[in-house]
Amino acid sequence: MPAKSQEVLSSTISLKPTTARLPLNWSRSFPREPACSCNRYLIEFLEVGGVLTLLEILGLEKIKEEDKKESIKLLQVIANSGRKYKELICESYGVRSIAEFLAKSKSEETQEEVQVLLDSLVHGNPKYQNQVYKGLIALLPCVSPKAQQLSLQTLRTAQSIVGTTHSSIVDCVLKVLGTMHLEVQYEAIELIKDLVNYDVRLPLLKGLVAMLIPSVKETSKLQPKILTDSAVLQLTAHLPVFLQQAAAAKTILVLARSSLRVAEELLHLRVIHSLMAAMGNTDHSNSQRLASVTLEYFVQMFPVVEEHVRKSMGEELYQLFLVSALARLSGQNRPGHTQQEEWSWVGRLLRLLVPFLPFQSRLTAAPLCPKPTPRARFPGSPAQTHSLLPSEQR
Repeated sequence: MPAKSQEVLSSTISLKPTTARLPLNWSRSFPREPACSCNRYLIEFLEVGGVLTLLEILGLEKIKEEDKKESIKLLQVIANSGRKYKELICESYGVRSIAEFLAKSKSEETQEEVQVLLDSLVHGNPKYQNQVYKGLIALLPCVSPKAQQLSLQTLRTAQSIVGTTHSSIVDCVLKVLGTMHLEVQYEAIELIKDLVNYDVRLPLLKGLVAMLIPSVKETSKLQPKILTDSAVLQLTAHLPVFLQQAAAAKTILVLARSSLRVAEELLHLRVIHSLMAAMGNTDHSNSQRLASVTLEYFVQMFPVVEEHVRKSMGEELYQLFLVSALARLSGQNRPGHTQQEEWSWVGRLLRLLVPFLPFQSRLTAAPLCPKPTPRARFPGSPAQTHSLLPSEQR
């Protein structure tokens, strides 16, 4: 920032916003329209510290939400007037004030107006677009689901404009996958689909695979309470690490379907071992279901995966895995069995088998021979279904 601009900025910040004034020659750098244009009044408003006043309104607790919303709309008008005006907002610490207000606002309508403002600031503002980009990343850990959703949406746009990634974006996006709100999870997955095309692909894929096996430290937090408090049993389904585990399995499936190259990279990161570990999580049925669906896809696509999964599970357990997959495709279950019962006991067995799976070290070294198209692995005719069942269940 030029020394003259810094002097002007410091002099205005040190005063109260209502009394802050810019030098009379400050407005010469802005394009002036004829006297009848509203641009004249906008410049006069800025000369008396209008931007600082509007930004301070956002941080005052005693001001009504509706008034803050109007302040955001006025900032939108200023930002849409041109690049110089966007730079003035950013130079006045506007990105930080606006981002904090988005995280704290209780009105979804107001939050959507803030998103429009941030989107305007990231377009046509090369000098401060990185500042807006980092501000959006800083919003991801906030507790407001709507703010997270809107930040993720705007981040996709900002990422394409900035062109480079920030080192903190991987951890922030992966943590968002632990949310209970599906609309937030959807936006996070969409952003991850974009990020795999940048230089953070490898740490992103490693992070997703690691999330399939939660650490003992995280999963053991509730164990002492479960023995004494029955109400805690109802909370295990919403334990963040289990939500992350299920979301990671879902994201891996989305990425593998979108790119064969990404699927091969996941295989080299031992994703099959981690998926089978997630299938053994009897404390969270959604993790079992999504991990099973994802494993089914890899079995269909790669012959080497099918071979090692069959050897690791054993023939009987593998046939039950195929039956469960067939039931998901047809939408029907065996008589007297719910969909959860179809594979819940498979998960319990896998929980015991995972530490002894023989393919842990061999799979990454095996040659990858993907099929051109997924095979019709699970036919739907009754006769074929009957042949897949173990002998004692026919």
